[in-house]
Amino acid sequence: MKNIFNQKVFYSDTDSYGVVWHGSYLRWLEMGRVLFCEQKGYKLSELEEKDIVLPVFELNIKYKQSAHLEDILTIETEIVDCSKFSLTFKQIILESKSRKILVEAIVKVVAINKQGKLYRTLPRELVEISLAS
Repeated sequence: MKNIFNQKVFYSDTDSYGVVWHGSYLRWLEMGRVLFCEQKGYKLSELEEKDIVLPVFELNIKYKQSAHLEDILTIETEIVDCSKFSLTFKQIILESKSRKILVEAIVKVVAINKQGKLYRTLPRELVEISLAS
């Protein structure tokens, strides 16, 4: 199961030439992961209350084409792997009208507590998120 949402490119997302700054894509990818978890019934703030925090520990991103000011983008997010220690998300960002892929990313997150200690086994909530995919 995927989470899919649209995002308009605003002036603050671009450089002086109207081309999207590379860091803007990272923010949209994070939004996709947050919305994916919420779609599965888990708000990140609620997970944090249960002493579960999900930092990114590995990010592989391929920039294929640039987005531009006022483009409408589609961000698709899904879980492709759940190991003992981590969740792996596959994410793509497309230009909505043409459906051209602009960015492809593989993002791995781990579960730690608020003190930074790694959980040796993924908490039940995270396994449930991955199973619902």
